[in-house]
Amino acid sequence: MLASLAPGRSTIHGALTSFDARASARVLRQLGATISPLRSSGPLTVLGRRRLSAPVGTLDCGNSGTTARLLLGILAAHPFAARVSGDASLRRRPMRRVTEPLHRMGATIAAGAEDGLPLVITGGALRPLEWTLPVASAQIKSALLLAGALGGVSVALTEPGLSRDHTERLLRHFGFDLRRQGRMLQLNPTGVFRPFTMRVPGDPSSAAFLIAATLLAGEGEIRVASVGLNPTRIGFLAVLARMGAVVDVIPGEDALGEPCGDLVARPARLQATSIAAGEVPGVVDEIPMLAILAARAEGTTVFQGLGELRVKESDRLALLARNLAAVGAHAEVRGDDLLIRGSEARYRGHVITHGDHRIAMAFAVLGSQADSRIQIDDPDCAAVSFPHFSDRLKALFKRNL
Repeated sequence: MLASLAPGRSTIHGALTSFDARASARVLRQLGATISPLRSSGPLTVLGRRRLSAPVGTLDCGNSGTTARLLLGILAAHPFAARVSGDASLRRRPMRRVTEPLHRMGATIAAGAEDGLPLVITGGALRPLEWTLPVASAQIKSALLLAGALGGVSVALTEPGLSRDHTERLLRHFGFDLRRQGRMLQLNPTGVFRPFTMRVPGDPSSAAFLIAATLLAGEGEIRVASVGLNPTRIGFLAVLARMGAVVDVIPGEDALGEPCGDLVARPARLQATSIAAGEVPGVVDEIPMLAILAARAEGTTVFQGLGELRVKESDRLALLARNLAAVGAHAEVRGDDLLIRGSEARYRGHVITHGDHRIAMAFAVLGSQADSRIQIDDPDCAAVSFPHFSDRLKALFKRNL
């Protein structure tokens, strides 16, 4: 997205070829950016422009909530109307938490649904914004920061808790004055987007599933190279440490303000733990992975305050509990809390993903154990975030364990 807003040619090495990334590239092409095909080999090139152009047709964000919400922030600063939609799952996800503050800034929003896609956004001249976020969300925060940066207005945000800060780091790299004091964040639009060259670090949320498979294995070791080590993205490592796992972190070079390095893990005997509600924003995408590890840990693990999982690609909280029960695990939902009692039992059964990529990957990891027999209805949906996940998981046991 930022390369599309930087006039000139940017080169991105290691770009993800997932369905979500392809959705972002597709809508940006409709808005006038020139983006080469996303391939697993070779760099991605983006010929950006300072201002995007009005699209022809609907901007289809597929299954990607990140694409949709960040795109709304970008469109709010452009003086044309654009219709934004997505697949059935994305159309069920809440958008008012983004569109309401964008409307306060001066964008016009015409929604066909009460709180979701499709909608038509008309941007233009924006006003400064002071806003308290209803939940700790990097997507909401990023949408509003991008609107302020492109619209040339200040944005002051108060978060209920810290969320991922990728956008903040990138904006600082491009010269934007971005200051944090506790839970308050202030953007002054001092920067300029310029073409760049970078290598994208590996995604820690994807790496987490391979690490989980290693922890449950009988022997061996895995080293996941060049992973993003942003402190707001590796909260799951602290949880794993409390469960008795040892994951070594080997620092490497930064990439546009993002720290990265290698992760090394070995099998471990896991103990139950508790995940407090305040920790959830930092491990929200790793909850399915931690849940299947909890099903193998000694004791009962308690996940508190998982309400935000109800508005992911699925009602991920209910789906996790239902599928754990379906394969023979002991799981219970109490309000927004999830309790999982670990067991050494043979887990066997059929998993319904509802197209949720993280559910598919989590139960594939649980099913990778020799004594498990788990069938997943749609294993290919993992490609939303991790193309060829099944192949990587199989190769892990052939080559590393």
